[in-house]
Amino acid sequence: MLGRIPRIANPNVLVGFDTADDAGVYRVSPHLALVQTVDFFTPIVDDPFTFGAIAAANSLSDVYAMGGKPLTALSILCWPGPDDLDDLTEILKGGAEKIHEAGAVVLGGHSVNDPEIKFGYAVTGTVNPKRVKTNTGARAGDVLLLTKKIGTGVIATALKKGVAKAEHVDQATQSMLTLNRAAAEAMGRLEVHSVTDVTGFGLLGHAREMALGSGVTLEIDSHRVQYFDGAVEYAKSGAIPGGLKNNREFIASCVEGSSELEDLLYDPQTSGGLLLALPETDAARYLRKYSGAYPIGRVVERREKPLRIS
Repeated sequence: MLGRIPRIANPNVLVGFDTADDAGVYRVSPHLALVQTVDFFTPIVDDPFTFGAIAAANSLSDVYAMGGKPLTALSILCWPGPDDLDDLTEILKGGAEKIHEAGAVVLGGHSVNDPEIKFGYAVTGTVNPKRVKTNTGARAGDVLLLTKKIGTGVIATALKKGVAKAEHVDQATQSMLTLNRAAAEAMGRLEVHSVTDVTGFGLLGHAREMALGSGVTLEIDSHRVQYFDGAVEYAKSGAIPGGLKNNREFIASCVEGSSELEDLLYDPQTSGGLLLALPETDAARYLRKYSGAYPIGRVVERREKPLRIS
């Protein structure tokens, strides 16, 4: 569908929608570019304040994945009429506090009446045009690092089914509330060839975009990927979100190999971590700078399929 949308050439568009990257980047001057992104979704946790904060962290994440610094945000809200305004207030407060934590400000927003609650932000940030990070630069020989655990979609589904343990939900929630700011700042002057954040398309979905954009194959060891406590058990018991099924249907043809943990590699993440491809020496430096990261695989020359799991 996107291929049928007319594209107008503009030399200042450094990153557009043609590469399936995390955000768009528009050059304003030789030393300044705008990073723009938008994201919103339905409630993933019960507490309204926490939901608002997670929605904000998730929206901010794409700016960090591009190497940018968030500046402003506009809220996007779908709300079912005049009821439960106390809950709505908490959602907005949670989002505003998380935006403030990122050093950005909420300028306003737009709302519509909708029977299904949805909330998020359009975020604008800045970046030096020469330091933009994209998902298209991975090179053979690079190490793959991930900065958060996997399994938020499965745990959220288990919560909706009433079978999730409180401690498992709390662990996933704390991760979703954690900004990717520190993970992005740790890149510093390191030679990071490619970055993407892992969100709705799951680990394999975003890895696919990186592999195709870079013309390489990503090899991912499912046993090195870290999962939230309870996620593996919930997946095996059938707590499979619809987004996971959709991701698998779309991505499976690009994957070689198999794993008993495969479901979780397709699991849609909310406010997930960063997936980085960088040389081995710089990967070691990054791991010393950011203790939350861990290696999950490597980049090799392009093979028959863009992804290989084991």
